[in-house]
Amino acid sequence: MASEECSPAQGEKLYSGRLVGATDPVLEALNSSIEVDQRLSEVDVQSSIAYAKALEKAGILSKSDLEKILSGLEKILEEISKGELVIVKTDEDIHTTVERRLKELIGDVAGKLNTGRSRNDQVVNDLRLLLKSSITLLVTLVQQLTRTLIERAATEIEIIIPGFTHLQKAQPIRLSQLLLSHAVALTRDSERLLEVKKRTNVLTLGSGAIAGNPLGLDRELLRKELDLGAISINSIDAVGDRDFVVELLSASSLIMIHLSRLAEDLLLASTKELGLISLPDSLCTGSSLMPQKKNPDSLEIIRSKTGLVIGRTVQLLVVLKALPSAYSKDLQEDKEPVLDVVDTVSAVLQLANVVISSITINKEAIEKSLTPELLATDLANLLVRKGVPFRQAHTLVGKAIQLAESKGLTLTQLSSEELKSISPLLSSEISQLPSPQSSVELNTSIGGTAKSSVLTQIETLKEILKKQKE
Repeated sequence: MASEECSPAQGEKLYSGRLVGATDPVLEALNSSIEVDQRLSEVDVQSSIAYAKALEKAGILSKSDLEKILSGLEKILEEISKGELVIVKTDEDIHTTVERRLKELIGDVAGKLNTGRSRNDQVVNDLRLLLKSSITLLVTLVQQLTRTLIERAATEIEIIIPGFTHLQKAQPIRLSQLLLSHAVALTRDSERLLEVKKRTNVLTLGSGAIAGNPLGLDRELLRKELDLGAISINSIDAVGDRDFVVELLSASSLIMIHLSRLAEDLLLASTKELGLISLPDSLCTGSSLMPQKKNPDSLEIIRSKTGLVIGRTVQLLVVLKALPSAYSKDLQEDKEPVLDVVDTVSAVLQLANVVISSITINKEAIEKSLTPELLATDLANLLVRKGVPFRQAHTLVGKAIQLAESKGLTLTQLSSEELKSISPLLSSEISQLPSPQSSVELNTSIGGTAKSSVLTQIETLKEILKKQKE
């Protein structure tokens, strides 16, 4: 956004009173933000409507002036809604567009609207209004995906799969617990977004360029008119603060990291080597060379877009790192990254929701994947119940696994004699080894993978979503 001082009402270009001659075309091209900030058009007009009312209360506008200005602004809102607001070459930013169009509609009285107002406080107020609604959308989409994960977890509660750590088979778990692990992360994302929304929901209009407003402007009236939650405390901070943008970018980065990890889990599970799940053809693409390929592009796109969002976050942080107080033109670089991120995260959340809703569970492949080494920890625990110290039990079972692997066998295929050669206890306890379905039921602790624990997690997450909506 362009910066500094109150916008003049006359002349094709801003700053026409102080500056002489045409702006260098290279600077003009770099200086213009109109292509990006067209999305601020509606909130810019809404801010102007509120500001006009405050000017009338302060005695700057007559009732007749106010009626003309409000009439013109309502007409501009109508043009925006119909996509009919015309932007001309000399419009440096959306404020210029609205100001120019208002003058075309109602004449010179339009120039009174900018009394005491700077584009410094105007642009940050517009951005806060726009991002407030954007955050509401993101929260809705995050919660929608969370609900879909919860619903899918409830549906698949009986499905037992191998759990992985270090990308190696670890222990049997419920598929539901894996899905819910991602749902839990998303509830933190919703919570973060709601916190960011509180700090975004602040009125900056009335701060002027740096020093505040000398006209007796009623900022509480502005706050109420624009349905904002608080009023900025300090005018210098207000025009230069972009913490709320950084917070939204940071929260969005975490959302994308969580979605990327979800995508990675699904990518691994959908490989031909595991084949635990399948994606519908509508979420895949073919190979330009290899006819047999079914590429999970939907999941790979989710993963790749994460880098874009993180990059946008770093982009703004680097812009902000050495700025002095109040407004500098560098702050014009705040809108492109955050609007791009809002669009990207919104689309990816919707795609992830479709993926979770449409994956197919391959029960036969899952059964084959539940191999005996997944029960090694259960065998060690059986020895512990016989009084063997856990470290010793761990060593004994490890030796049994090593022996089985050296013979090309599974743990349960070792003979009684082979097990006795390691420890007599192994030979007697191997017959007590639970099935994968029984193994998961042993983990009844809060947060565990037993059915009762998973059902509790589902209810807990539902309650969290309910409280967040309140």
